[in-house]
Amino acid sequence: MDSAKGPIDLGLKKIRCVEMHTTGEPTRIVYDGFPSLQGTLLEQRAQAKRDHDCTELVGRGEAHMGVLFMTNDGFSTMCGHATIALGRFLVDTHDKTVFPKRAELRHDPDSHTTELNLHTSCGIVAVTVPTVADGSRSDPAKPVSFISVPSFATGVQVEVPLPAEYRWPQLGARTSVLADFAYGGAFYCMVSHAELGFDESLDKAPKVNLHEYSHATERLKSAINANPDLKPLLRHPDSLDLGFLYSIMVVDDSLGVAARGSSGVETGLCFFADQQVDRSPTGGAVAARVALAYAKGARTLGQRWTYHSLLSNVCGGKGAFVGSPCAEVETSGADGIAKRGVHVKVEGQAFYTGFSSFVVETQDFLPQDGFAFRDLAS
Repeated sequence: MDSAKGPIDLGLKKIRCVEMHTTGEPTRIVYDGFPSLQGTLLEQRAQAKRDHDCTELVGRGEAHMGVLFMTNDGFSTMCGHATIALGRFLVDTHDKTVFPKRAELRHDPDSHTTELNLHTSCGIVAVTVPTVADGSRSDPAKPVSFISVPSFATGVQVEVPLPAEYRWPQLGARTSVLADFAYGGAFYCMVSHAELGFDESLDKAPKVNLHEYSHATERLKSAINANPDLKPLLRHPDSLDLGFLYSIMVVDDSLGVAARGSSGVETGLCFFADQQVDRSPTGGAVAARVALAYAKGARTLGQRWTYHSLLSNVCGGKGAFVGSPCAEVETSGADGIAKRGVHVKVEGQAFYTGFSSFVVETQDFLPQDGFAFRDLAS
């Protein structure tokens, strides 16, 4: 892993990374050089947000590795596509300085899989990684799967009022929309493209106007966050730090190719964090959407369903995620439909794209926290 030293040695501390993608959505795994953090993982997330824009469950033996997920807007509580990528990486690395508990992983020679527990900000996520016969490395030809934290719906077909300052042109004369709300490691709002006022299906992927969808979903997210009557839909019974709206997911249940062995299919366009578009089908949202369907009585335990993104659809169906409710769980402290939650199995594939190393010279006049380019037309 230390092969990216470059042609010169500047004597600077390096931030070392592995680059991967899951259905085109990049994951940069920072395995060395990130600042030291203290406290519980949620406290570390808060410290990382505050100070930097070995976790407690790893120390207690409940998890093999702790992880913080970073986005263009800071730190999220869950990231499914990155979990799938990280699962492969942790099986593939045998460097104890990177993964001290690698030797504790147990390989199943019958199923050719290795299981590990990740401590994420939302809780323990169990990951199953397919391997080659001897278990020494992952098998990229087969999907990684993870079992979500308890996932649950909080609102079905909720009317979201839209005061004038939060409306967008495609709404026409309407002053509200109907949307669903659910949690899958983070809170998601699901709304159909037609409900947003867009007539065309998401099957027009190359011609989908992402700027218009981004404007509409940003307005909707702002309206939800500004409405105190909707706050209970974003309340997590375990932690106030989990109680925020992470994403608007635009859904189209008429589109996509169902994976083998699944009962149905739908497509989603996810705007998360600071209006970042997820190229993948969004693993956390798959958990939330499965929990929502289960709450509606539209799924049974073990029933597999295919979830596409715009990219997986134009790739002929390759890259889809498959989600299924695998166990019912009571959500302690929750009210209403949120009390009946599920653990969700999410399946998907990730692939390596490269290795990288970064440095910052103290004399560099740019801010030490870096910079980002944004599309000024958006």
